[in-house]
Amino acid sequence: MTRLDTDDEVVTEASAPCDGPRALLLDAREVPLGGVRAMNVRRALPQRDLPLVGAWCFLDRFGPQVTTMRVEPHPHIGLQTVTWPFAGDVRHRDSVGSDVTVRRGALNLMTSGRGISHSEYSVGADAAPLDALQLWVALPESRRHGGPAFEQHAVLPEIPVPAVSGDDGAATVVLGELGGVASPATTYTPIVGAEVRVPAGSRVRLPLDPAWEHALVTVDGDADVHAEAEAGAVSLGTEHLLYLGVRRDHVEISSAGGATLFLLGGEPFEDDIVMWWNFVGRSHDEIVEAREAWEAGAERFGRVVDHGPERIPAPPLPAVRLTRRRRRV
Repeated sequence: MTRLDTDDEVVTEASAPCDGPRALLLDAREVPLGGVRAMNVRRALPQRDLPLVGAWCFLDRFGPQVTTMRVEPHPHIGLQTVTWPFAGDVRHRDSVGSDVTVRRGALNLMTSGRGISHSEYSVGADAAPLDALQLWVALPESRRHGGPAFEQHAVLPEIPVPAVSGDDGAATVVLGELGGVASPATTYTPIVGAEVRVPAGSRVRLPLDPAWEHALVTVDGDADVHAEAEAGAVSLGTEHLLYLGVRRDHVEISSAGGATLFLLGGEPFEDDIVMWWNFVGRSHDEIVEAREAWEAGAERFGRVVDHGPERIPAPPLPAVRLTRRRRRV
């Protein structure tokens, strides 16, 4: 999905290290996306103080709402898009020739490399329920200049999440690895993305890699995260992201009525990034070059299958130089 806002930020101080466990509750913000979509999203990442969790650099929840999605061709560089749907069918087309339906239970993973373009349309002409997570993964230096790719995985591994009390939960390993079980999807950094389900009246123990940083968001239901024994539980609603930091080998989650959450995490990323519009780079000049290439219709981004000249133009650049986003927590 394209960003119609650019969320520009200029930060000059050095990054704070990720040096221990945290239980930091951060607000997701409402972002209106205008145009023919007339959609609203809740953006949990990036945060002003937390631009990345592992290699994860972006997290939007679009829905639940009744709407018609129509996102014309637009570009990406330096990232992977991870689309994880909960309701509604969306047609994805891109410049490597993909033409697939995005629906519940399947991971849709697009790797931009140096450049890709794609479109997203609701299936059917009428407004319909739509709900999904859209996440971006920053590509490391070893992959971000490579070619584009797309893959869809309809069968993903599941693991039990052992109960402390009540019934066991379960987790679908969407991307990367959790509890020794790996998703079949292609990754370029040590990472995890997983849908976690907690039964009503249960408290479960979710395994974590203590060398990685992690965060949780609630998709639906009520969830209490027992992150700090002496501080009590943190009630995690759908309007928040809970940053857990590093050096944890587990976290416990309880729910009175049942809950679905999404876990994201990974090895702290190798570099600070510059992120503007749909581009992830390392410098202002890289972003300028990519924007100019898109506006010029350069072959770098290809042509989206079965589309004509329709496209989303790049927004104007800010009047200041873009700098790398730096962690402050």
